[in-house]
Amino acid sequence: MHWLETATIPVPELARAGVGAAWCRALLERISHKQDGTAAAANTANRKRAVLNNLMQYAVETGVLPVNPFKTIKWTRPRTLKSIDPRTVVNSDQARRLLVAVAEQGERGERMVAFFGSMYYAALRPEEAVGLRPENLSALPETGWGELILTGSEPRGGTWWTDSGSARQRRELKHRPRGETRPVPIHPDLVALFSQHLTKYPPGRDGRMFTGPRGGIFNDRAYLKIFHQARAAAFSPAESASLLARRPYDLRHAAVSTWLNAGVPAPQVAEWAGHSVGVLLRVYAKCISGQQHEAKRRIEEATQARDHE
Repeated sequence: MHWLETATIPVPELARAGVGAAWCRALLERISHKQDGTAAAANTANRKRAVLNNLMQYAVETGVLPVNPFKTIKWTRPRTLKSIDPRTVVNSDQARRLLVAVAEQGERGERMVAFFGSMYYAALRPEEAVGLRPENLSALPETGWGELILTGSEPRGGTWWTDSGSARQRRELKHRPRGETRPVPIHPDLVALFSQHLTKYPPGRDGRMFTGPRGGIFNDRAYLKIFHQARAAAFSPAESASLLARRPYDLRHAAVSTWLNAGVPAPQVAEWAGHSVGVLLRVYAKCISGQQHEAKRRIEEATQARDHE
């Protein structure tokens, strides 16, 4: 408390005439840079700006400030990328090579093949894959397509910020109200991966499909280590040096891009991926390829001269 009193300024100072605007600008400048002085990522700066704005709104509600001081100054938000870079998206051959390499990373790797496979074949977010349980598999036939019914996710919040004290906490699906579910088809290849996984590694004590050798939950450090080892083993030097599948999340991007390029209607893809149609088309616009020739053919057909009788 003594440090806070000596190292920070009183909140009312942010609204004081003559100095408040300068303090606010200094705050916004600070959150736009990392501790080493270099520019922070645009998403990071915008997220911190949103947090500060919420704090100021709370100060107004409680009577500490007369107005939100951030509303009175002009600040240009850093521009953020709103679409997926197609260079990060793997094709089916690259994805299969990656999954094979994951299985070759010892027992931990073998336990994670279906985990990463669910991101590539079913477009699951990592926090959705971590929380999968057998009851989410509404259909897992011996052959053909199956179906997942997602009921929640387990984002990583850190042990300080969860009710249970664990690193992850069960909550509703992203951008969905509590209790809403999301159906996702299970590709036949993923059906096989799930079946093999459940046969060799039964669910853990808390019912999770994916657990470590000691039965604990997958943590980020463990699965990221396996992922990067597998990526280095599966890809050529040129592929490894590129942006291709730098993060596990890129496997989800590959899945959604594959669905769109296969001609699946956007509303259906949006439902499976857990997006709105507008967000889906904006985020994945650059990843929709192979349709230019058909589009040009239709335009040419619509504009060609017709004989008049």
